Amino acid sequence: MDLAADDAIFALYPRRIARAAQTFLTGFPGKVLYAVKANPHPALMRVLYDEGVRHFDVASIREIDLVAALCPDARMFLMHPIKSRATIQQAYARGVRDFSFDHADELQKIWDCTQGATDLNLYLRLALPQDNKTGSGAVMPLSGKFGASAQEAIELLRAARPHAQRLGLCFHVGSQCIDLSSYDCAISYARTIVDAAGVEIDMLDVGGGFPVAYPGMPTPPMIEYFAAIRDSVSAHGFDDIELLGEPGRALCAEGGSTLVRVELRKGTDLYINDGTYGSLFDAGQFAWKFPVCLLRNGPPEPASNTVGFRFFGPTCDSSDTMIGPFHLPADTGEGDWIEVQHLGAYGQALTTRFNGFYSDHTVAILED
Repeated sequence: MDLAADDAIFALYPRRIARAAQTFLTGFPGKVLYAVKANPHPALMRVLYDEGVRHFDVASIREIDLVAALCPDARMFLMHPIKSRATIQQAYARGVRDFSFDHADELQKIWDCTQGATDLNLYLRLALPQDNKTGSGAVMPLSGKFGASAQEAIELLRAARPHAQRLGLCFHVGSQCIDLSSYDCAISYARTIVDAAGVEIDMLDVGGGFPVAYPGMPTPPMIEYFAAIRDSVSAHGFDDIELLGEPGRALCAEGGSTLVRVELRKGTDLYINDGTYGSLFDAGQFAWKFPVCLLRNGPPEPASNTVGFRFFGPTCDSSDTMIGPFHLPADTGEGDWIEVQHLGAYGQALTTRFNGFYSDHTVAILED
C-alpha cells in the first residue's frame, strides 16, 4: 500500500465480500440478485461471481456490458422501472428477458422495443402505501419516484398478464431498512393487489433494503430478515412462486474502505483528501457516521484518548463537509492516514472528478 500517494486509496476486502455472499446464498429463501449500482468494481464483481452469485440487477447498457464481460453465463434483470427505448432494445438483443415497469406507457415501450416478444418476464413495481409501516423503517425511504398506485397496479397486472411469459411484482422497502416488519407489510400489500386484480403471478421480488450495522444504526442479524421474509411469503400465500431479492449494500458495504490523508488540522476540524464529491457522499449528504480508525506510518503511538472530529473534503466547495463526529485519537494531525470503513457500497460508485480530486488507486486487503 503506497502511503506516499497524493490521492485517497480505495481498499477492498475480498474475504468479507465472500462471507457476505455466502450469507445470502445460503440463507435468503430465493434467488439473490446483486444490485450492481452499489459497487460495480470488477474485482468485487469477480469475488461475488466466484462465490456463486449468478443473478444481477442492472439498470443501464453499461452495467449490462460489465456483467456480460465478467460473468458470461449470468442472468441479468433490468429492474429500473423507467428505461430508454434504446436500452430496452439493446438489453433484449443481449439476452435480457426480465424487465420491470410501473406505467402503461413503459409497458407499451417494452412490447414495442422487443417487437411483441413472447418470452418476457415482467415485474410490476408497486408504490408502497405511506399510511402504514411500509417504507417507514428505512433510513433512506425510496417512495415517490417509482411505483404504481393500487388501482394502477390492478389494471397493469391485468394488462400485462396476456403478454408476459411470466409475471411478477416487485417493490422496495427503502434503503438501509432496520425494521423487519416492513417486509411483511409490503408482502401483505402485494397480496391485496394480486387478489384485487384476480391475476395469478409467477414471481415476487422483495427488492433491497438489507442493512449494514453502521455506528448509531443497530440492526437485527441478517438471518432474522430471511426468516421474516420466509414467514411472510408463506403467511400470504406466495409459497409456490419464485422469490427474488436485490441486496446491494449488504453484499459489499463492509468489504470496502477509503484511506484518506489529513492535509491540515484546525482544532477539531480535519481537512482530508477525499470528501462528499468522492467516496464520502453519504457522510456529507446524509451525515452518516462511518467507522474510522487511524493509520499512522511511524511514531509516536496514537494518543489513548479520542476526540470527535469534523471532516472537510479537498474541493473548494464549502458543502464538501462531513459533520460526523468521527472519533479518532486526540493527536490526529497532518500526514496521518485514516481508514473510513464500510464504504464498499455507494462509496466508489458515487465518486466524481470535481475540482480534479479523484482516485484510481484500489488495493485488495487479504487479511481482515
